Amino acid sequence: MKKLLRWFTWWNGQTINTQFFTWRNGVRVGEDAQGNIYYESKDGKKRWVIYNGLSEASRVSPDWHGWLHHTFDERPDNGPLAHKSWEKPHQENLTGTPAAYAPAGSIRRAHPADRSDYDAWQPE
Repeated sequence: MKKLLRWFTWWNGQTINTQFFTWRNGVRVGEDAQGNIYYESKDGKKRWVIYNGLSEASRVSPDWHGWLHHTFDERPDNGPLAHKSWEKPHQENLTGTPAAYAPAGSIRRAHPADRSDYDAWQPE
């Protein structure tokens, strides 16, 4: 089943064409904590990532994101970037998942709070 998915889906890892292109033109340069693998073309002009699982751009850490977009040339696995004390650790985008933020009173919460600031409209 996994081989069949690779022929027809791009959102679940890499497709056959991506794998062939990577095999012919890519040089593996690193891997992050989530298992995403980063490649660079042999001439050093192109950079890309092969996701471990679901292809979601927010799963790329800010350090690797900067390298992918040629913001800086040093890879994060060679030496971590200096972070400020006020910076929070990277967190992927959770929108649309069960772990997404739901404010108090939201019907998406397991136990919605009683809302005293809202009265439902009733026709007269």
